[in-house]
Amino acid sequence: MGPKRREGADVVWTLVVPLKPLAMAKSRLRADPGRLPGPALALAFALDTVAAALECRSVRDVAVVTRDPLAGAELAALGARVLPEPPGAGGLNAALEHGARAVRAHRPDAAVATLNADLPALRTPELGRVLDFATEFPRAFLADAAGIGTTLLSAAPGMELAPAFEGRSRARHHASGAHEITLTGVDSVRRDVDTAEDLRAALALGVGPRTAAVTGGVPLAARAAD
Repeated sequence: MGPKRREGADVVWTLVVPLKPLAMAKSRLRADPGRLPGPALALAFALDTVAAALECRSVRDVAVVTRDPLAGAELAALGARVLPEPPGAGGLNAALEHGARAVRAHRPDAAVATLNADLPALRTPELGRVLDFATEFPRAFLADAAGIGTTLLSAAPGMELAPAFEGRSRARHHASGAHEITLTGVDSVRRDVDTAEDLRAALALGVGPRTAAVTGGVPLAARAAD
């Protein structure tokens, strides 16, 4: 894919999106009494997240790190570059480091940011605001809606990504010297989904069409028209 640089965008980013095998994804949602279909939801979340990201003026391209063949094929069809997760990668942070290295093997001066794959309510303009803010710092991160984890971590050209995800990653990224992004009005970029309560909050924001089809929720376009 070619660059998506538009007038006024000084920096365009490559996003690295990690996605575990669908059969292993969203175990807490599968355990909910509502019997939500975890693999179908995980795929829908990822497709809606990546589709919204690819529309962002500040995004050059998206690299998805996954070893799930179905997810890889569908995300590639959207226009994402799919990077197979190396055997024995060692978890989420290793997968993200692998993705960042692969991106910079082709473009050493790339600005790289990670983005969670479970942001089904993601609004393109809000992602653009976050990424534009991140250009002011060597490394920056956005905390999740709970204020405990991280949904986005950025590294400017020449800076190591140094991801410290899983668990209380907000505190670890802050301790690593990354600047916390404190923008308001970017709720859709913070709203990752792990539990039924998270999903209800995302549905209240308005989700992408694939998530809406799985959950019966209201798509973003319909909510925007209200």
